[in-house]
Formats: sequence, C-alpha cells, structure tokens
Amino acid sequence: MIRSMTAFGSARAESPAGQVTLEFRSVNSRFLDLNFRIPEDLRMAEGIIREKLGQVVTRGKVDIRVNYARAKTDAVKTLDPAWLAAVAAQLSAARALIPDVEAPRLSELLNGSNNTDDAFDLEVWTAMCVEASTQALSDLQANREREGARLAAMMLACSAQTAAIVTQVEQDLPQLLADHQQKLGNKLREALEAANPGGFAHISGQELSARIAQEASLFALRIDVAEELSRLRSHIAELDHLLNTGEAGTDKKKTGSIGKRLDFLFQEMNREANTLGSKASGLSITRAAIDLKLQIEQMREQAQNIE
Repeated sequence: MIRSMTAFGSARAESPAGQVTLEFRSVNSRFLDLNFRIPEDLRMAEGIIREKLGQVVTRGKVDIRVNYARAKTDAVKTLDPAWLAAVAAQLSAARALIPDVEAPRLSELLNGSNNTDDAFDLEVWTAMCVEASTQALSDLQANREREGARLAAMMLACSAQTAAIVTQVEQDLPQLLADHQQKLGNKLREALEAANPGGFAHISGQELSARIAQEASLFALRIDVAEELSRLRSHIAELDHLLNTGEAGTDKKKTGSIGKRLDFLFQEMNREANTLGSKASGLSITRAAIDLKLQIEQMREQAQNIE
C-alpha cells in the first residue's frame, strides 16, 4: 500500500468523567519522529499511544496533541465540605501574612484536584485516551492512503511519459547511429586525403574504405546508448511494480520502505539519463536526456512524501 507521510487525523472520546480530544499531524521525515504535547494528568497514556503509532507508522514526523476536559456538572456535586473548610483555613492564614491576597474563584474550586469524591480515575481516562487514539489513527491512515494513491497516480503518469521517451529514442537510434557513422567516415576520408596530398597509392581503395569503416564503427560503439536504454526499461518496470503493488521487499518478504526504495530507483534512473546525455550523438538524444531528467525529478519530488 502506497501511503503518504503527510496527513492529519483526529478523534474525540467521551464518558461521564469528561472528554478527550486527540490529533495526529504527520509530515515527511527520513525516520519515525514522535512529538507529544499531552497534559501531565494523561501522561500515563503516552506509552500506549506511542506503541499504537509504531505498529502502523514507520516513517515521518508525527505531532501528537492530546487535550481533555472534565465534566463540570459532576464536579459541582462532589465538592467535599471538609476540603472547602481546609481551603478557608489556609486562606485565613495566608491573609494574616498577606492581607490583600485574593480568594480562589469558584471555577478554581470546582477543578480542585483534592476533591475526595472527584478523584481522577486513571483507568477511565486511560481508556478514553486509547479510544480516541484508535479512532484518530484510523482517520490518519485513511488520509495517508488517500494521499498516497494520489501521489502514486501522478508518478505512474510520469513513468508512462518516461517510457514513451525511451521508446522514441530506441526507434530513432539505429538511423541516428547509421547517419553519424556515415558522417564520421566522410570526415575521416577528407582528413586523410588532406594529410596525404600525394594520395594512397600504396593502399587499395577497398582497404582504405575498410579501415575508415572500422574506425567509424569503433566510435559508434562509444556513443551507442542501447545499454542505458535497456537499464532504463528495467527501472521503469520496477517503478511501475512498486507503484501498482505497494510491495518494496523481495518475493519472500514483501515489506520495507517504499519511499526509500523509490529514492534509490530514481538515483539509478538519473544516472542512466546523465550517461545518455553524455553519449548524445545528436540533438534529438540530447533533448530526450533532458526530458528524462525532468520526468525523473518530478517523480523524485513526489516520492519524498511516500512512507
């Protein structure tokens, strides 16, 4: 499955104790990097959320934001009179030292952590964190797969363009080599005749033509790009397989980072395109090499977001 590293997922879990909201925001990164922003009261759930993420996300920088709100109606009913009396006594003692100290607000009293009947139930809040993280992770995965499918479609279109360029060069190559060999042979003959005004009486015309043809053929071998085109064909086939199947491993183990595999593949394709350009014997092949590099670069940029 092709998945993007750039996605968002969120969810909310509720219970009589309150509610938990959780958000995942992921962007591309070479490795898995988890950044938590979670209240201390819910810190006990961080390990569970981290483990759940690690089971499905292998690469990317993921920001995890967790917030919670306690049910205020329950807090009003569970205020402990003894605790309120203790707060009042402490306030009196404080005013003996600091006369203008302010009294606590009612909202602060309602959220007081020392309410005996309104204790923070770790089990309840952990369960809500797990529920919210499960739903948010499902949302994140759906968005990653949807974006991954879009990126794969774009790269497949570029792959088709790349294959079309290779096909055109393959069709033009025999005639290009023949024309170049003919031109080179003519230039060699002219150069030899200029260097030997007296002629080549000691060499038969047939032998001279054979030597010129041999030199032209040797040079043609140096500019023949059939091997580069063949390797490009192989890389394109591998690229299409990766994008269509989402399998980056071997036949026995079809797992691994597709994004890393794609990056390596584009490096190899770019190397072949560079060699093609350096061997170019005509303007058409030079243009083809440039077009190939443009297509490869477009695909490489898209692959940066693939997990």
